[in-house]
Amino acid sequence: MKFTAEQIATVLEGKVVGDPSAAVSSFSKIEEGTEGTLTFLANPKYESYIYTTKATITIVNASFVPENEVTTTMIQVEDAYMAFTKLLTFYDQARKDSKVGIEQPSTISENVVYGAGFYLGSFCYIGSNVIIGENVKIYPNCFIGDNVVLGDNVTLYAGTKIYHESRIGNNCIFHSGVIIGSDGFGFAPDADGSYVKIPQIGNVIIEDHVEIGASTTIDRATIGSTIIREGVKLDNQIQIAHNVEIGENTVIAAQTGVAGSTKIGKNCVIGGQVGFAGHITVGNNVRIQAQSGVGRNVKDNEILQGSPSFTYSDYSKSYVHFKNLTKIVAELEELKKIINKNK
Repeated sequence: MKFTAEQIATVLEGKVVGDPSAAVSSFSKIEEGTEGTLTFLANPKYESYIYTTKATITIVNASFVPENEVTTTMIQVEDAYMAFTKLLTFYDQARKDSKVGIEQPSTISENVVYGAGFYLGSFCYIGSNVIIGENVKIYPNCFIGDNVVLGDNVTLYAGTKIYHESRIGNNCIFHSGVIIGSDGFGFAPDADGSYVKIPQIGNVIIEDHVEIGASTTIDRATIGSTIIREGVKLDNQIQIAHNVEIGENTVIAAQTGVAGSTKIGKNCVIGGQVGFAGHITVGNNVRIQAQSGVGRNVKDNEILQGSPSFTYSDYSKSYVHFKNLTKIVAELEELKKIINKNK
């Protein structure tokens, strides 16, 4: 599909500077722009590229004033980054909407209900009594267990596995290899030193507008539910254990692990490779730096770093001394010698 600068400007409520009939059919980075592509300029560090880019159309901030000649047609908007994101979302949704129908081989068990715009890729399995909303896209090699509920506009990329009884809200995206509802890590030590498995009979509840990265695993609750609240964004290769709850609009970077029954508040930002102990509570608006180890309750608005973690400001001050530790020890040894000599 091709779109003109005038059409794009209408969608974005922007102003065309250049040729309103200039047409594009794909996207590019500004430094790699080619004829027929659309790009954007939001970061001033990339301004030099707007004078050399071959992209046909470039979205810019309304405040941008060129210092040299510009050959690309510009569309001026209030926020170039958000405008470009809006177009990418439109393009991506149009691509997904073209996928409809049920490919073979695939298995749909009895009493399955699905809405309009449904796509099921080949080699998928859907268990009994599953309810699937409208415009749901399930790519090849996915598994959906019995009694699962999927809301509207859900996308499951190839290889996603959703165990029985899970509840998934609207507008969720699960990337390849995501596993929802696997057994929690529950074992009781026996008198002979072996471990007895504790049945995990709860489920997983994922609310609306949640996106989960590739190969992330969310365990079902022992009893009750593991809950991922609305707007949560999880990166790749994250482990969420049984009975964990993650609050609204919290974002967690890759390779983080959250142990069982820990509660994380809303609007938190958690870096990569953070480890959480079990049965702790993390407040709202918390910031945790990468590779921190959190083993205690955390109050609202705290910023943590380190393993075991402590406040970011204390960590930064202490790190100055960490770097000089060898020198400090040498000085102490020298002082000991002086003191001993003067005794």
